[in-house]
Amino acid sequence: MPRPMPFEQRVAVFIDVQNMFYAAKHLYGSKLNFTRLLDYIAKGRPLNRAIAYIVRTPEIDQSNFLTMLRSNGYETRVKDLKQRPDGTAKGDWDMGMALDAIAISDKVDVVALVTGDGDFVELVSVLKARGIRVEVYSFPYSTAEELRHSATEFFQMGPEVVLNPSQLTKPLGLPGSGFEGEGEESEASLVGVESEEAAYN
Repeated sequence: MPRPMPFEQRVAVFIDVQNMFYAAKHLYGSKLNFTRLLDYIAKGRPLNRAIAYIVRTPEIDQSNFLTMLRSNGYETRVKDLKQRPDGTAKGDWDMGMALDAIAISDKVDVVALVTGDGDFVELVSVLKARGIRVEVYSFPYSTAEELRHSATEFFQMGPEVVLNPSQLTKPLGLPGSGFEGEGEESEASLVGVESEEAAYN
């Protein structure tokens, strides 16, 4: 059976908030514009679901940030950042995001992953094997090459989806990204990302 025309495609969006917040901050000195993001991805297509995955530090009140997401049409999944005895921190939604995407895939034509994390390559392969178009949205220099190439189509985001584009700093363009969710340093740095998220409140 032929796939629907693009304007008839049902879309589900899955957003790795920590990954994208960290990338926007370090590449553009700004914050992701969640209000604009869904229109940017949907492109006039019907939006089935939009889920934002958030890691929370208990000492920071993110209630206004979560309210803003929900008022803009996002469902939210929240888990607490776990502190290890050695002082490092662990927090990611990789497994939960993958399970949700697979569960929802039989109800949509397109899965849009908003992340640069290379850990999602296997998820992309599974979804494509099920006949799903997989679109990856991320910033330059913050996307794992294997994720970029595995997607049905990769969309490089820029100033059009960040807040206050006229005030952007020059992108750092750090080679190797460091935003791919790999290793202890990126996990521990989520504490700083969470404190920055308070600026949305």
